[in-house]
Amino acid sequence: MFGGEGLFGGGERYPIELARALARQDGVDCELVTFGRQAGFEHDPSGLDVRVLRTVGRLRHHPVHPLGSGLMPALADADLVHTHQVRSAPSRLAAIACRARHIPVVTTDHGLGGGGWWGLLPRLFDGLLPVSRFSAETLGTPTRKTSVIYGGADPERFRPEADESRAGALFVGRITPHKGLDRLIQALPPGVELTVAGTAGHDRLPPERDYFDHVRRLAADRPVRFLGAVTEEQLPLLYRRAAVVVLPSVEKTCYGRSVAISELLGLCVLEAMASGTPVIASRIGGLPEIVVDGETGFLVPPGDIDVLRDRLPTGGAGDRLARR
Repeated sequence: MFGGEGLFGGGERYPIELARALARQDGVDCELVTFGRQAGFEHDPSGLDVRVLRTVGRLRHHPVHPLGSGLMPALADADLVHTHQVRSAPSRLAAIACRARHIPVVTTDHGLGGGGWWGLLPRLFDGLLPVSRFSAETLGTPTRKTSVIYGGADPERFRPEADESRAGALFVGRITPHKGLDRLIQALPPGVELTVAGTAGHDRLPPERDYFDHVRRLAADRPVRFLGAVTEEQLPLLYRRAAVVVLPSVEKTCYGRSVAISELLGLCVLEAMASGTPVIASRIGGLPEIVVDGETGFLVPPGDIDVLRDRLPTGGAGDRLARR
């Protein structure tokens, strides 16, 4: 979204969509501050101003810990600062700077691990806005400072279309081991096509960094399309044309690594629902808060290939499930 190096998953899209919604409100002057290789400024079609700060380094060489010299000046005139990823380096620096300047600062986490300064980090924020009850419990946020605010989907962009034909399964997300794409590929019933929208994750150590090659090998003899990063215009069409959207996240990856925080919410599930598209998701994290099994979708045990295969539509059942 903001250049070839941009990360693009639910944890990034949530603040973008929230900022766009705020920018459309009368009397709200909202600016989104992010990081990239080159500094820049752009005016989003929604009316949102986007300021890109030049990244001069990364804490522990991690992509979610960018450091840029322009962060403090970018915050100086703010009436309120909302950071995303409680434990990221920019969020910590923003919280300290805002405290020093008496600027109210609130934060939303999207699943980033790391230390919390022995419980002191939440105290830097005036409010904590987790995206689910599960997120609040995971963070252990102080009750008096905490308000759960679920994610949402723009009803204008994500909506059903009666004349769109539906077929196949759709996966939307970062291609990283905890998302369980390998399980979904193995669970595909004969004749069911799978479309994958998303880019490879930033897992730095082997074998996780080879995960994309692993899923490509699994898909070699199956009807799987890898689209890579898709445009803003493409994404709603993909949802509307799918028979089912699947979020098969796992508690333990195919490499045997346990995942402490897999899904705090599941933004693609909400967008699928808004598009009138059935959902199959793992019973994990915050997903049971938005997917009611048998009513608003199906929940399956994380990593259970056989149950996932049983829930996937086959042949014309996909269209019938979508219409229902």
